[in-house]
Amino acid sequence: MSDRHVYEYALLRVVPRIERGERVNAGVLVYCRHRSFVTARTHLDEARLLALDPAADLAGVRAALRAVEGVCAGGSAAGQAARDDAGRRFRWLIAPRSTIVQPGPVHTGLTADPAAEAERLLDLLVR
Repeated sequence: MSDRHVYEYALLRVVPRIERGERVNAGVLVYCRHRSFVTARTHLDEARLLALDPAADLAGVRAALRAVEGVCAGGSAAGQAARDDAGRRFRWLIAPRSTIVQPGPVHTGLTADPAAEAERLLDLLVR
């Protein structure tokens, strides 16, 4: 029996000017149902974002990324989602929205360590 389990992930993208369609990857969401695990790892490359939009609201983007991390963490930081299980919090976070911080499409993989996978994906796709 394998110790690897299915996980799902989605990139968090910052889209400063929707009409231009440009974006910067700023984080990754990882969910593993078997482990009841959900996390967000973020990294905002401010210089890259400002290259796309010199007037970008950096403080607002950082706050939105922290809010996503809070929802994943659960507890009081999750606000209304505090009582939801990890899967419901993940599904809520990947729902399409028209804000500056948007989730990308969901992908799947296998992992024995979802937390380590989140770090690997952050390094591979964001940093």
